[in-house]
Amino acid sequence: MFPRMQAMQFEQSVVSILKRDKRFDPHAYFFLKDALDFTLKRIAESNGGQARHVSGPELLEGCRDYALEQFGPMASTLMTEWSIRKCQDLGDMVFNLIEEQVFGKQESDKKEDFSEVFDFEASLIVPFLPKSRAAAPQQARRSQRVVS
Repeated sequence: MFPRMQAMQFEQSVVSILKRDKRFDPHAYFFLKDALDFTLKRIAESNGGQARHVSGPELLEGCRDYALEQFGPMASTLMTEWSIRKCQDLGDMVFNLIEEQVFGKQESDKKEDFSEVFDFEASLIVPFLPKSRAAAPQQARRSQRVVS
C-alpha cells in the first residue's frame, strides 16, 4: 500500500478526472492502480527483482489476472458495474491518469496499445465456464473468421 499522503493525492486525481470524464466508476481507478502494482511486482519477480516500464498489453494481462485473482467469478460483473467492458476502456483510464501525472508514460506509449488486444469481458467469464462451454466462444470466433 502507498502512504496516506499518496493515497489522498490519488483520490484527488480521481475526483479531478471524474469532473471531466464520468464514464468509469471511481472504484475502477483504484482497481487499475492496484492492478498496475500487481503487474509491476510480477514483472520484477520474473526480471531478477528489477522493475521496468509496463507496456499496454502487459498491463491489460495484469488487469485481467488481478481481477480474476481478487474477484473470481464476480470479476466480469464488477468490471461491467464499473463500466470496464473492453481493453480500450482500461487504456482510456490509463491516459486519464497520465494526464493527471499519476501514471508515467514513455514516448512510445499510445492509446492504441490498448485497442482490442483481447476480449476483456470474455477473458473474465471463460475461466469459470464448464470446459465444454469454454471452447464454444473460440469455435464461434473461428467460424466467424471463415465466414467474413
